[in-house]
Amino acid sequence: MKVLITGGAGYIGSHTVKKLLEKTKYDLIVIDNLSTGSLKTINTLKNIRDFEFLEVDLKEVDKVADIIKNYNIDVIIHFAASIIVSESIVDPLKYYMNNTINTTYLIDIAISNGVKKFIFSSTAAVYGEPSNIPTKGIDENYETSPINPYGMSKLMSERILKDSAKSSSNFKYVIFRYFNVAGADIFYENGELSPRIGQSFPQATSLIKIASECASKKRDKLYLYGDTYDTFDGTCIRDYIHVDDLSEAHVQAIGFLNHNDSEIFNIGYSKGYSVNEVCKIMKKVSNFDFKIDIVEKREGDPSHVIANNKKILEKMNWQPKYDNLELICESSYRWEQTLK
Repeated sequence: MKVLITGGAGYIGSHTVKKLLEKTKYDLIVIDNLSTGSLKTINTLKNIRDFEFLEVDLKEVDKVADIIKNYNIDVIIHFAASIIVSESIVDPLKYYMNNTINTTYLIDIAISNGVKKFIFSSTAAVYGEPSNIPTKGIDENYETSPINPYGMSKLMSERILKDSAKSSSNFKYVIFRYFNVAGADIFYENGELSPRIGQSFPQATSLIKIASECASKKRDKLYLYGDTYDTFDGTCIRDYIHVDDLSEAHVQAIGFLNHNDSEIFNIGYSKGYSVNEVCKIMKKVSNFDFKIDIVEKREGDPSHVIANNKKILEKMNWQPKYDNLELICESSYRWEQTLK
């Protein structure tokens, strides 16, 4: 089987490439424009086993079409996208061009060349500012109402994918709506946790990545946006999922589509941790009491957001292995220590 991974030099893409290399015999073709991905990561992954890497931008439509045709691709796992929410507000066209339009071209090329399976990286940002959240968390039927161009660009891509599949009987998809992805490669060397790959992009905005940078003395302090939310300790609660568990779901999705119709899955642990809890655990694993400054709340930050993951557990039989905040934080911190 020939699998094309777009954005495979990036954070989540590279961890999925790792899983595919370790757990399957599929022929992998990875493309990335290296705007946020890392060539060093690609070279590290090639130590597992060899695969084809091509530095290509999705906007180079003719090149992408040639790759899909010449390699006779069976499956596309699509990660390549711009992902910074704040940037999407300042530069919305970049997000609609890079995320929605490029995805549209990719879907068109895929269908035209007989690709039968398409696995799409979406986001919980499609739910916008959720209110009246059920006790068991947000499920896939919850209203979608993005509040920023990033979330809207992904929701539009979802719709294009769904409509395209309706008109192409041999084309099926899995859409994953990610909650808060964190952590790094779970790999042990001489009994020590020693991630080989991780989140390398320096402009990351996720809490655990920022906390890792603070613990590694790369930032002077961590800014905590509000401590008066309606939660047990006043800080926002989010659902954090380890990147290796997320990547495992993408590998499983290929087999899932052999015997099932197209699906959308939320992916998280259905478990929430507060900002204070994350900072406390990061301080513990790093043995460093970094500074935290409490500042004003950010507009649009819901107090409590967790996934209802019942559907993926039951329909895909996904079985996460790393549902442990301390392990998530430690792997992130250990990886941060390797970055200059």
